[in-house]
Amino acid sequence: LKHQEFKLRPVSFSNDSCYLPPLRSPAICSFTSSSESEKRQYLIHGGKTPNNELSDKLYIITLVVKGINKKTTLCCTEKELVGDIPQARYGHTINMVHSREKCMAVIFGGRSYMPPGQRLTENWNSVVDCLPQVFLIDLEFGCCKSYTLPELQDGISFHVSLARNDTVYFLGGYILGSNSRPPQLYKLKVDLPLGSPSISCTVLPGGISVSSALVTQTGSDEFVIVGGYESETQKRMVCNTIVLDDNKIEILPRETPDWSGDIKLSKTWFGSDMGDGEVLIGIPGENKQAASEPYYFYIVNFRDDEDITQNCSQESTEDQDDSTPLEDSEEFFFDFDVDTYNEDDEDDESETGYWIKCCASCNIDINTWVPYYTTELNKPAMIYCSSGDG
Repeated sequence: LKHQEFKLRPVSFSNDSCYLPPLRSPAICSFTSSSESEKRQYLIHGGKTPNNELSDKLYIITLVVKGINKKTTLCCTEKELVGDIPQARYGHTINMVHSREKCMAVIFGGRSYMPPGQRLTENWNSVVDCLPQVFLIDLEFGCCKSYTLPELQDGISFHVSLARNDTVYFLGGYILGSNSRPPQLYKLKVDLPLGSPSISCTVLPGGISVSSALVTQTGSDEFVIVGGYESETQKRMVCNTIVLDDNKIEILPRETPDWSGDIKLSKTWFGSDMGDGEVLIGIPGENKQAASEPYYFYIVNFRDDEDITQNCSQESTEDQDDSTPLEDSEEFFFDFDVDTYNEDDEDDESETGYWIKCCASCNIDINTWVPYYTTELNKPAMIYCSSGDG
């Protein structure tokens, strides 16, 4: 971020990383490795692939190195799962819970395609709510176990989840079966003794009706909910402060930021938490009368009770007509330390990609052609041959 200009910088993956496809609406959370208390890691589960298929894979992202030039290198590993493996889905949540010096991942909610017997040519892309099951995953061994709780009657998606110690709160969300966003609030408590885990669920009053909302943390036990939708045609323009205490959640009204006219008029918006009480919000450029960019971005700052909306421009060559339409939620995920952009930090990217020589005479100009996802030879990749052979 520099002079109200927003730039996306490339991130390199280490040579031992697995292939990570571009995913839409996966479940994402960050956690600290138990063996290395200072090592921040990230879980990515599910999501939609570019081929409109749903993923059931669990990836673990680790920050390998952050050099003096601020270039980030990540390592991505795929975790093999056994037991009650969650079906492929999107629009769900994943959280880490800690109990008795042990930790597990909790997966809940989301949407999936119709069962194979019901999925025909006419409804091939039709999705349904996932069953209201809770999944616990032991990250050390990859063991999964599913739980069916009587308090959870409906499958929900694009809900808010907040975790503190051994408790996860599920707030709001969208029920596809009834086409509704009920103001529901669930408290899920996980106990991890030496034997089998124990899960209990409590339905709490005082929830809010919202889907696809963004959450940022402003204190050790304080969060802010911003954005989202309260109906198919209405964005949720108000904000709430959420305070988590020992086995208690408090949802309070909060002063609404001074939204710009462009944000108020936009039909859709999306974004993500940037950490330290800031969220990034994007709107389609078509809302501008003279749209020169496909998207416009704003930063909302909730730190120190100061709600500041800052406009940022974006450098982009993406064609708006070719972009995939938004489906209830389109999210970025920022949780690394946000650095101030410095153009002097840029250096040669030619050695950070994965290059394939298609023929001996190929002479690709690496300054004009950049590979995005050719990280494994057994994965589909589009390459161009300079000798005209294909």
